[in-house]
Amino acid sequence: MVDDDVRNVFALTSALEMYGMRVLYADNGHDAIRTLQQETGGVHLVLMDVMLPGMDGNETMSMIRDMSAFAELPILVLTAKAMPGDREKSITAGASDYITKPVDLDHLLGVMRSHLY
Repeated sequence: MVDDDVRNVFALTSALEMYGMRVLYADNGHDAIRTLQQETGGVHLVLMDVMLPGMDGNETMSMIRDMSAFAELPILVLTAKAMPGDREKSITAGASDYITKPVDLDHLLGVMRSHLY
């Protein structure tokens, strides 16, 4: 999960861990890329906020997509930034799907399931 708002991280991590998921966390794009590269157990899916300090989520996704090891990694954008054209920008940058906040957990789990299986 890549999000700089600890409230979002805590809420989603708590919910996802109840479903047996192991959640890794980064609060900016640079740390997200470093975590992907260092995680030996493999990352199966990324939840990406768009509004991040420094390098935003769209730029981070573009950089991830440029790495052959992560070209097919599902990246789900979770964002409050839902202005006209934002979804298209994120999809163009490499998002597999785009979900607006506040996040409906059942919807998120369904989208995650569709990208994992």
